[in-house]
Amino acid sequence: MRDVERKVTKIGNSYGITVPVEMLKEAGISYGDHVQLETNKKGEITVRKKNDVKLPEGVENDFMNTLNDVIKEHEIAFKGLVDK
Repeated sequence: MRDVERKVTKIGNSYGITVPVEMLKEAGISYGDHVQLETNKKGEITVRKKNDVKLPEGVENDFMNTLNDVIKEHEIAFKGLVDK
C-alpha cells in the first residue's frame, strides 16, 4: 500500500484529484474505466473499479440494491458470522 499526497483542484464546476498511473495500474484501473467512490464516518474516501455484474434472469436491480443496503447496515454482524 502506498501513501501519496495530492491537492484537490477545480475542474469546471467540480473538484478533482489526480492519481499516479502506477497506483491506477496496481488497482487494475485504466483510462475510461468507471469507479465507485465511498465515504465513511472517519472522513475517508475509498475508490474502487466498478465491476458491472449481469444479474441472473428474474433478479431485479431493485432487489440487489435493497440487499446491498441490508448488508451495509449489518456489516459488523455479517463479519462476526465469518469468524464463527
